[in-house]
Formats: sequence, structure tokens, C-alpha cells
Amino acid sequence: MAGVDSQGLLQIAMNVKDINRAVAFYRDVLGLPFLFQAGNLAFFDLGGVRLMLDIPENERFDHPGSPLYFRVADIQAGHAHLVSHGVKMEPEGPHIVHKDASMELWMTFFEDGEGNLHALASEVMLSK
Repeated sequence: MAGVDSQGLLQIAMNVKDINRAVAFYRDVLGLPFLFQAGNLAFFDLGGVRLMLDIPENERFDHPGSPLYFRVADIQAGHAHLVSHGVKMEPEGPHIVHKDASMELWMTFFEDGEGNLHALASEVMLSK
């Protein structure tokens, strides 16, 4: 059997408590392209993958989300932008989590307005 023949990731769901507050955060603070809203669902574009914000309709879907790692070109500027909007940041700030001969992987962690933990991540290529 060849598997399910996946053509990539289509959509990620993130549980929220207040859809309007969540839409404002992801649209206005993170600057994600807003696609549409249908009742208690809101959709954003993550470079071809949809992010669905959702107020869970029942217990089966009501669970903590996994952190999203947003790729950014300049992690210091991204961190400063979130701080300027009063976003709750982890105290460590931007830091290197991995380094090898070709690149440094930087991350900084933050919470959205719903208490979900996410990160900005940047792969900085090192010159040889």
C-alpha cells in the first residue's frame, strides 16, 4: 500500500474562547491574511496552509492546541513588534536553540490572547 497520497497540509485548527478577540489578535497583531469568518470559525492564510480558529462545539474538540511556529526573517524585529502590542512574551526573549556549521535557529515564545503558546522562529544562515 502506498499510503494516503497526502498532498501536504491543508489546515490547522486552533481552539479559542472568544472568536472576535482571537481574530483581532491574529489579523491585527500578527498581521496574518484574513480569509473569512463563518459563525464561530475564522480562517487565515499561513503561506498556503489555512489556520482555522474555532470555538469548540463539544468536548471532543475542546483540547489545548499545539504551538504554532511562525517563520520570520528578523526575529528581533518580530519580537519588538509583539512587545509593542503588549503581547505576553516568555522572559527569555529571542535566543538560539540550535547552531551548526551552516545556520542558527532562533526562537522567541509568546501567548496569543486566548492563552495558546506560540513562537516566532528564524533560521539564520551563516556565511562560510
